[in-house]
Amino acid sequence: MMNPLLILTNCPDEATANAIALALVEEKLAACVNLLPRVQSIYRWQGAVESASEIPLLIKSTAENYPALEKRIAELHPYDLPEIIALPITHGLPAYLNWLAAETLQ
Repeated sequence: MMNPLLILTNCPDEATANAIALALVEEKLAACVNLLPRVQSIYRWQGAVESASEIPLLIKSTAENYPALEKRIAELHPYDLPEIIALPITHGLPAYLNWLAAETLQ
């Protein structure tokens, strides 16, 4: 049974975002990765309020691939603690969800 997920992460620059996106798709850990325009993130890190410009990634994959995908993002990501959040996709165009499953079969 395929359980589609939308995984979110932010990257510090375009080169990192492109490298992670390409690796995930080439390795069939993700069917598609969208690189969004830069956003400004404000967050607390090690007791201080920080601000950074980041590139968000929207990663389409499955729960079955999530452990390997999470591991691969952590390997490629330069942050000590990268944001990696997975949200279940509860509804979607059936043909798209079938494509997502077919493109991430290991």
